[in-house]
Amino acid sequence: MISRRHFNLMAGAGTLGLLSGPASAWAAQTAYKPTRTEDGQYTEPWFLEGFLDLKDDLETAQKGGKRLAVLWELAGCPYCRETHLVNFAVPEITNYIKENFEIVQMDYNGLRDTVDFNGDTLKEKNLAKRHKIRFTPTVQFFAETPKGGETKGGINKMEVARMPGYFRPFHFLTMFQYVREKGYETGNYRSYLKTKIESYSRKGKKLPSW
Repeated sequence: MISRRHFNLMAGAGTLGLLSGPASAWAAQTAYKPTRTEDGQYTEPWFLEGFLDLKDDLETAQKGGKRLAVLWELAGCPYCRETHLVNFAVPEITNYIKENFEIVQMDYNGLRDTVDFNGDTLKEKNLAKRHKIRFTPTVQFFAETPKGGETKGGINKMEVARMPGYFRPFHFLTMFQYVREKGYETGNYRSYLKTKIESYSRKGKKLPSW
């Protein structure tokens, strides 16, 4: 059993420096290189290329037996860069996400047209405002089906979990596992993470040092 102090040191801050181990150094040793867009932002070739219609994108994910997540980023955001150069550079993380999720990348200040679950058309930046996106990167995780999203107030019910800011690799992967395993139906992410860390401890295993 890990101590509360140890857990808090590892998970309490939530977003900026939770695991020991040189994550950036690990990524630097790999041959991984993300794609860069015209405005200099990083992206991944396996992200979902749709029409930024959330209901349609969710249905696409559903048909493939996957879940939908929207990754909000911003040009010049250092932790957005870290997400690509560090987190997505870990094969175990990328493979898990590719197998279980469709990721739609959106720009916090973007001007592309998007369609919300209720059919409203908004610019990206206005969609971000509606969905109360405050930080970049932020990952929104949505329900398995779009049912109810078209009703009044239904938009707010579509989101089942949120990653507000940068998570180090282990915590990043754990959040995706939390959503995939529907951990949100029985508890919050912190409890799920605590259980996972304690499981490593009981087995005498060290957490991955990605």
